[in-house]
Amino acid sequence: MSHFVTHLESAIDGTVLPADRVQTMHADRPLWVRYDLTAIGKAVGPDDLVRRPANLWRYRELLPVGDGGAIVSLGEGMTPLLPVPRLGEAVGLSDLWIKDESQMPTGSFKSRGMAVAVSMAKQLGLRRLAVPTAGNAGAALAAYGARAGMEVYVFMPADTPEGIQQECALAGARVYLVDGLITDCGRIVRQGREAMGWFDVATLKEPYRIEGKKTMGLELAEQFDWRLPEAILYPTGGGTGLIGMWKAFAELRELGWLKSETMPRMIAVQSDGCAPIVRAFEEGERFARPWESPRTIAWGIRVPGAVGDFMILDAVRESGGTAVAVPEQEIILAMKQTGATEGIATCPEAAACVVAARMLVEDGRLRSDERVVIFNTGSPLPYGGDALDLPRLAPDHVDYSSL
Repeated sequence: MSHFVTHLESAIDGTVLPADRVQTMHADRPLWVRYDLTAIGKAVGPDDLVRRPANLWRYRELLPVGDGGAIVSLGEGMTPLLPVPRLGEAVGLSDLWIKDESQMPTGSFKSRGMAVAVSMAKQLGLRRLAVPTAGNAGAALAAYGARAGMEVYVFMPADTPEGIQQECALAGARVYLVDGLITDCGRIVRQGREAMGWFDVATLKEPYRIEGKKTMGLELAEQFDWRLPEAILYPTGGGTGLIGMWKAFAELRELGWLKSETMPRMIAVQSDGCAPIVRAFEEGERFARPWESPRTIAWGIRVPGAVGDFMILDAVRESGGTAVAVPEQEIILAMKQTGATEGIATCPEAAACVVAARMLVEDGRLRSDERVVIFNTGSPLPYGGDALDLPRLAPDHVDYSSL
C-alpha cells in the first residue's frame, strides 16, 4: 500500500509529532493525522474509486495504514444512504436522508474507527488494548481485537444494556462492569496503563479511530456524486464522527474532488439529560464543562465530558452549524416513528436527531427544502425492548376489540 502520512499534529497547538511510532496525545489533547494531499491527488482521483471494492479501504490513500498485511477487516462495507420522504414530511423536510451505519459488521459506526485503530495497533506492534465504553465502541474493539488475535479489556458502566455486555464477552474480551460513568471507566484504563501494559483506545486518546470515522464523510460525498448536503445532524457524545467528517470534507476540498461550492452545516445533537456541548455552544465557550448527573437512554451520547470538546465546537462553528439538545422523553417516540414510517430500525441516538430535525425546522434553523442527512449510528437491538413498553397478552383470553 502507498503511504501518504506526513506527520501527526496536536489539535490544541499545532505541535508536529512523528507518525512512525506509538503516539497518544499532546498536552492531554488529541492529535490529527496529516497527509501529503498533493501526492494523493496525483496518485488517485474519484474515477479510480469506482473500480475498487465498495468498502472502507477503497479510500486507502486517505487512511494511515501503510502495511497492507496489517489491515484487520470484518468486511466493513459502504453503508446505505436512504431517502426518507415520509419521515421528512413528518418533520417538515422535503429532502431528508438517513445513512444507516447499523449495517456495519458490529452493528454500529464504531466498526469504522476500530477497523483502522486496530490495524494501526497491529502495524505498530501493540498486542494488548483497553477501552472505556458506554456501549458500541467496546463491542467493536472486542470484535476487531479478536480478529487481530489481540488481548482486549473492556470497562463499561454497570447499567450498560445487557446486549452490549454480551457482545463484548462473546468476542472474547475481558469485560468489567464499573459502578460509575464512562469517565470512571476511563480513569481505570488510564491508571492501569503501567501495571497492565495495555494501550488506551478510548475516544481521541489515540489518533486513528477518527481516521476510520471520517470515511463516513468520504462515502457520503461519493454517494451524492461529490455534492455535499446542506446540513448533517449527528448524535454527539465523544464526537469523533462529527469531527472526522469535517476533516474528511476539508481534505476533499483541498483535493479538488468536491462539486459543491459550500460545506455542510454540522449540527451536534444531544439529549437534554446530557448536553455539555450544547451548553458550551450556547455560552460561546470553546471548551465544555462536564455535565453533572448525566441521564439519557441514548447511551452513545451519555458522555459528560469529551476530550475533543473543542474540536467538536470548532467544527460546528466553522461550518456555520449549531448544537441542539432534545427532550429526553421524545427519543423513544422518534424511534417508533422512524421505524413505522420508513422501516429503518434506528438507535436512540439517531432518533434524537429526528427530534432535532423537527425542532430546527420549527425554529427556522433548517429550511424545509434543504438536503439534510441524519446518521443512524447503530442498531437499536443491543438496547433491548424494555423502553418500548410493549403490551402483553394472555393467549387464552384475547380481547380482540381492544387490539
